Formats: sequence, structure tokens, C-alpha cells
Amino acid sequence: MDRLETLSIVVPCYNEEAMVVELVEHLDMVLSKLTGEGLVGEDSHIVLVDDGSTDQTWPLICSSCETYKRVNGVKLSGNVGHQNALMAGLTVAKDTSDLIVSLDADLQDDTSVISEMIKLSRQGNDVVYGVRKDRTSDSLAKRETAQIFYKTMKVLGVRTVYNHADYRLMTKKAVEYLSEFNERNLYLRGLVPLLGCKSATVEYKREERREGKSKYSIRKMLHLAMDGITSFTDVPVHIVLWLGVAFLVVSFGILVYVMVSYFIHSVVPGWSSLMLSIWFCSGCVLTSLGVIGEYIGKIYVEVKGRPRYRIEKKSGEKVCNIPPTIQKAQRGEDDGEV
Repeated sequence: MDRLETLSIVVPCYNEEAMVVELVEHLDMVLSKLTGEGLVGEDSHIVLVDDGSTDQTWPLICSSCETYKRVNGVKLSGNVGHQNALMAGLTVAKDTSDLIVSLDADLQDDTSVISEMIKLSRQGNDVVYGVRKDRTSDSLAKRETAQIFYKTMKVLGVRTVYNHADYRLMTKKAVEYLSEFNERNLYLRGLVPLLGCKSATVEYKREERREGKSKYSIRKMLHLAMDGITSFTDVPVHIVLWLGVAFLVVSFGILVYVMVSYFIHSVVPGWSSLMLSIWFCSGCVLTSLGVIGEYIGKIYVEVKGRPRYRIEKKSGEKVCNIPPTIQKAQRGEDDGEV
């Protein structure tokens, strides 16, 4: 009988103390069901990556590691962002797993489709994308900005999977391919399609967040969108070039108009139009410099070659210092008991 594949479920966590206990209980049941159905091996496990949390996320992860045999914890030395934390988890998981599923800690992704992902991987797909059926769980503003983002990425020629975030299954081979990309400005949703691996999609309905609040602020979403654009296409730089050419052509037209007006003695002061032109042109120049600056900034970060993350602790190294209050809570005790 062939050996059943080992599955790792990788979950980046940042200040998720309100979700850790429920997350672990849910994922442990998911793995129990998958092993019971004979889809994955008994050595399948969960990898929780603490992305430099400032609350009780890491102590709770450590406590879960003692309570549940399938749970492993990885603590990063600082907050490096969702994409880098996810990459750290994938890198750790590929050494012990055949299949790796990544998802967010908010449990909004439907874990019931993992079994379908596994079946599709056995059909030769090294990557199986979880794709949302709709965006009804998002606010109107988030839905509209998401549509603008996907359309912009398509126009710029960036390969992405529509309505896919970071809920996906990857084989060990696919993660090894991904590990060969050494860039610091990670945008995994754009990198994974570049691997050239055979892929499939699974649709699911994204639910409302159960506990806590989203850690993706508007600033972080804009930063992720900018990474997605500037890391995969140089089209904005070409746009700046052609914008400059267009302004040059217009300036020659204005020169001709001014000279004709001067010789026929019909020059009008036109202070308003002059000021409008100055402001408009200045705005375009500053915008163009900003676009170029984004690319120079990316080059600056890449050239320094700093590590994307640094693993400070792992749950198996017996370095988890669990506060007594959390130990009591796990045992169902309270501080008033002797």
C-alpha cells in the first residue's frame, strides 16, 4: 500500500489571541476528518507562524502545541508582514510535508474544500487555488477597490487568479520552486502563477470573520497592491515615458499658438489658464517621479539583500514560556482556586 501524503496547514498569525484557540480546535478537527477519510497521513500537522505579535498569540500557540499533538509553532523575531510570514511557514513545512495548504487565521476560508484540493492534486495539479464565488462578505468599498485592482493588474499584464487571495494548496515541488525566488518584496499571488506548475481551482464561499478584527488596514492593502504592480511589471514606467512625450508634443503646439497670437497682436493675459497649466504639469511631474521612485525603492531593498525573516523560536525546542494564567485557562482553572 502506498504511503499517504503528509499535509501541512500553514497559518500566519499576527495579534490573533482572540482566534488561536478556536483556530486550533477547528483545524485539528479538519485534519482528523481528512485522516479518517484516508486522504492524508496521520503525521499531517498544523504550522502556526507568529509574525511578531505583541499580544498573547505566541503563548497561546505554545499552549496549543502541548495540548494538540498536530500543532507546531514558529515564532519570527519581528513583524515582517503577512507575505513574508506565510513564506516562512511554507519554507518550514516543505521539509516535512508532501502537500501544504495556506490560509488566514480568521477562519473565513471554507476548510471543507481542502479535501477537494487534495483530490485535484492527485490528478497532477501542483497548485490548487481557492477562489471565492462572490464578495458578498466584503463591504461595498472593499468590493469596488478589489475590482479596480484586478482590472488594473490585467491591463498591466500581471498574471493573477481572479478572486484568489492566499488560500491555496501547493505540493512540495511547487513550494521548492517558489523558494528559488529570492526577492524581498513578496507578492505570492503573483509569484505562484509564474511557477509554471499545472494548476486547478476550487470555488468556495468566504464567511464573515468569527472573532477579532482584520489586521489588513487600508494602508497595508494599498502597500500590497503596490507590491503586486511594481514587482511584476514595468508598464507604469513606460506610461511615464509616453506621458512625457505627450506633454512635449502639447508644449510645441502651445508654442505655435503663442507665437501666432504675438504676431497678430491678440495676446490675452490668461492668468487663470497659466496657473492651471503650471499646477497640472507639476502634478504630472511629481506623480511620474513618484512612480519612478517606487521602482528605485524596490531596487534599493533588493540590492541590500537583507533576510526576509528570521525564525526566533520553534515550539519543539522547549522555549515556550507559557504564563501561569494561560496554563490555568487551558486546564479550565481560574485564579481564585488554590
